Amino acid sequence: MSPDSQPLRHISDTALWTATYRARETERPNALFRDPFARRLAGERGETIRREMAAAVDNEWAFIVRTHLFDQAIRGRIEAGVRSVANLAAGLDARPYWMELPAELHWAEIDLPELLEYKAGVLEGEPPRCRLERVAVDLADRPARRAALDRIGRGLAITEGLIIYLEEEEVAELGRDLRAAGFEYWLLDLASPALVKMLQATTGRVTAAAGAPLKFGPRDGVKFFEPLGWTTLRVDSVFEAAMQLGRVPQELLAGGPPPEGPDGPVWSGAVLLGRG
Repeated sequence: MSPDSQPLRHISDTALWTATYRARETERPNALFRDPFARRLAGERGETIRREMAAAVDNEWAFIVRTHLFDQAIRGRIEAGVRSVANLAAGLDARPYWMELPAELHWAEIDLPELLEYKAGVLEGEPPRCRLERVAVDLADRPARRAALDRIGRGLAITEGLIIYLEEEEVAELGRDLRAAGFEYWLLDLASPALVKMLQATTGRVTAAAGAPLKFGPRDGVKFFEPLGWTTLRVDSVFEAAMQLGRVPQELLAGGPPPEGPDGPVWSGAVLLGRG
């Protein structure tokens, strides 16, 4: 695939792509959430990417349900008293602008400078519903990342759509850094080895061409995080939630779940961890 023909030119293009999913969900009469800024943030480039990526695999339903599960978990932690949120690899997530949030809540968005600058420009003049801070950091730069986390470090850390691109040791380093910085909770999405393998043959081929292959799917699941000082508080299966919400595509229902192979079940979920 030539650079001119591939849908993603850089991994940050996934932020435009996923923004179109949020926009399409917002426009549904029975939307699970409503992000009125998503269409503007995605722009024409985002819609072009979505159309081109649709030929690889239709995973919009899973993304939307995962977003819904994250929304529920975030609200739950805030209702429980969390007053600081750090969203790592925040992309074009606009939750601080549309979720019902306490005005005193501190929400830090951590991502690449150019992505945060683009978002700030698109949302210029729009008031966030809480105390919003944007922190320009390349998360691959561990010293810079640790400095940012140590300064923010408390409350809830979110890594939505991030750790699947990391090696196991990189995830372990991140887990240790979050705990050392003082975060009480860590909200993440987790994929099984079988799902990672399946995705590597579809959307993963495109993200790999953009320099970000899919990697992380630990064989021991949530137990991977225990030696890092984290305990599992809640696990929500994306497929089970989609079934309850009536969002599983009919073709998937007709075919039944994929058979379990040597890599275990095809599974993904939203996981809430707490300090051990």
